[in-house]
Amino acid sequence: RPLRIVIAGGGTGGHLFPGIAVAQEFETRNAANRIIFVSTGNPLEKSVLSKTGYTLQTITAAGIKGRGLWNQLKSVAKIPKGILEANRILKNFSPDLTVGLGSYSAGPVVFAAWLRRIPIVVHEQNILPGITNRILSRFANRIYISFENTKSNMDSRKVQWTGNPVRRELLEYSDHHAEGESDDSGSGLFTILIIGGSQGAHRINTAVIEALGHLEDKEHLHFVHQTGDADEQPVKESYRRNHIRCTVQSFFDNMAELYSRADLLICRAGATTVAEITALGKAVIFIPFPYAADNHQVLNARHLEKTGAAKMILEEALSGHLLAVRIDYFADNPDVLHQIAKKAKGLGKPEAAKAIAEDCDRLIKGDR
Repeated sequence: RPLRIVIAGGGTGGHLFPGIAVAQEFETRNAANRIIFVSTGNPLEKSVLSKTGYTLQTITAAGIKGRGLWNQLKSVAKIPKGILEANRILKNFSPDLTVGLGSYSAGPVVFAAWLRRIPIVVHEQNILPGITNRILSRFANRIYISFENTKSNMDSRKVQWTGNPVRRELLEYSDHHAEGESDDSGSGLFTILIIGGSQGAHRINTAVIEALGHLEDKEHLHFVHQTGDADEQPVKESYRRNHIRCTVQSFFDNMAELYSRADLLICRAGATTVAEITALGKAVIFIPFPYAADNHQVLNARHLEKTGAAKMILEEALSGHLLAVRIDYFADNPDVLHQIAKKAKGLGKPEAAKAIAEDCDRLIKGDR
């Protein structure tokens, strides 16, 4: 029968995109399934979900960790209101399942689902689970993890290693292109894709600006650079001044095409980015965000680096000269680049969304 599913949480692309991947898989299994997203309704959520056709309903919620005592107290004070709002949504929608994505906005929804005795699953994207999922795991029937060696004290009877779901359009686009070949391969250009998350990454942007003057073979390089709003113009100007081919935008919607074009990625190490890179088999230089909760981006990147599936530069060691040296090395050594990409693909779990949807079906049918 058609299912009604609530997907709770978002906030950033790292939480939202896995939820979209799971929603797409449920729709593939039965086009009559009805899915809604519930979160705080920030601009990213509204923009991304408006293009997918999924309904977004909003609740009141705010983050707690790392916000200072006064802001933490204000966030805690919002929890009862958020639970009441979530309860009203669940009552009206009558879902068969609630999926928690781990962000703070998932908390009130999952707790309301528990009160209403609705089956609950949560998904943890990072090696080290965040505080929200550490709490919500107590209410969940299933806990899906992205990394086999996820470090947690969660109930092992509930835990399943599925991987981190990747959006269908990325996987389908990749299937139409030969492994290890970029769309620019016939032009003789070496294409570097730089992505800094949905808001850009200022320190990566400044390091690239510094690196451009140190590059040895500028003529055969093409940069595709997602900057965020604040840095778009200075980054464009830097490429122009150094006479280097580039495509620079504050944000890209066509990530499937850009991943396919890229010979090398330079990016943060959020769990969703890691999942996409491994599912698609791309070579990458990770520059983890040093202020991520519990240092999880460094842990994510280090997991790949240890197996030879990625390279990492810690932000404290980052310089324009070092970044230029790494880019020049990979441009001159395609065999090394190919081996890194091959090892990355070996760690990928492109069937993660399918594994989650299949297990959710079993859960809803009572096979718990």
